[in-house]
Amino acid sequence: MVEAARGEAGRARRPGSRAGPARILDRMGRRDRNRRMDYSRRTFIKSGVAAAAVAGSGVAMAAEPKKLALGFDNFSIRAWGWKAPKLLEFAAAQKCDGVLFSDLDVYENHGEAHLKQVREQAAALGLFVHAGTGSICPSSGAFRDKWGDAEAHLRVCLKVAKGLGTTVVRCYLGTGRDRKSEGGIRARIADTVKALKAVRSEALDLGVKFGVENHAGDMQAHELRDLIEEAGTDFVGATIDAGNAAWTLEDPVANLEVLAPYAVSGGIRDTMVWTTENGVKAQWAAIGEGNVDMALYFKRWGELCPEVPVVLEIISEYGKNIDWKRPEFWEVYPEARAADFAQFLKLAESGKPKDGFQGKGKEAAQEFQMAELTRSIKTCRKEFGLGRTG
Repeated sequence: MVEAARGEAGRARRPGSRAGPARILDRMGRRDRNRRMDYSRRTFIKSGVAAAAVAGSGVAMAAEPKKLALGFDNFSIRAWGWKAPKLLEFAAAQKCDGVLFSDLDVYENHGEAHLKQVREQAAALGLFVHAGTGSICPSSGAFRDKWGDAEAHLRVCLKVAKGLGTTVVRCYLGTGRDRKSEGGIRARIADTVKALKAVRSEALDLGVKFGVENHAGDMQAHELRDLIEEAGTDFVGATIDAGNAAWTLEDPVANLEVLAPYAVSGGIRDTMVWTTENGVKAQWAAIGEGNVDMALYFKRWGELCPEVPVVLEIISEYGKNIDWKRPEFWEVYPEARAADFAQFLKLAESGKPKDGFQGKGKEAAQEFQMAELTRSIKTCRKEFGLGRTG
């Protein structure tokens, strides 16, 4: 698969020649047809089991589904530097249903008394709270030892989750750079699984699930699915990031289809994807301002994981060039799948260039982030019917 793509990309660099996406897809497809058929069989079996469970439960189906709960990740407005209490006040003012505190520095401290205050404030405002942190993979370039080694870091997360009374802790492996590390992304997945398994019993005792995010181009959906299943679905799930899906050659809708059965939280934003000379560019955007089919996305979310809140992470400052026509590009995607890549290219064909953040300074960043988030909340409520509050 990689050699085929590399060969096509090499020809694209010769004068008078062009890379042929159809040729690349055809050659890639020869390697993954059986694998996709196997996944389809497993998906069918899982869906059948789930349907049987609902049918045999004796629970009447609601005439109309509940609205999806709507929250946001505090990283969306990080330039404001707000701590947890202020963020909860803001969430209530925006008529959101909850907040994902995606870092461990958002609290004044990790003492029981302070975490109890945050928990009680959230309860009084009728808000859910998800806890979170950064990289938990000890061999990732993104890992930081501020909280100790990987196991100690995870135990700090469990302590915070217990204090907040939440059952969800968002975390991630690393970034796209880890795909270039020794052993590739599979080696980093193995290290992450090992770290998670070390705290399995404590997580189960607390009823907490670690929601591993597909983060900054580190894993494709099938790779994150494998991580979750290898670690154990009884205490590990997925934090689905729609924007990061586009950074790993995936249409966010296709990414959702794979990860929804494991979902516990989200990091949702729109993305504008368009073709470039060397491949495509993916520029993150406020909801409704990219070319992802967000109406379909939220429809499928409601069908596949309706009790999981849609958590917005609007970070429109960032974009990424995905130069798939360059021969070296495919070296870090040995398991790339033809069907997923074809759907991604189709998405790119409908896009057009879009600028990211052009301002300078803290105040400009604050204004930009606040406008992007509040506009996205409004769009989610008015255009897509999200949110249970108000």
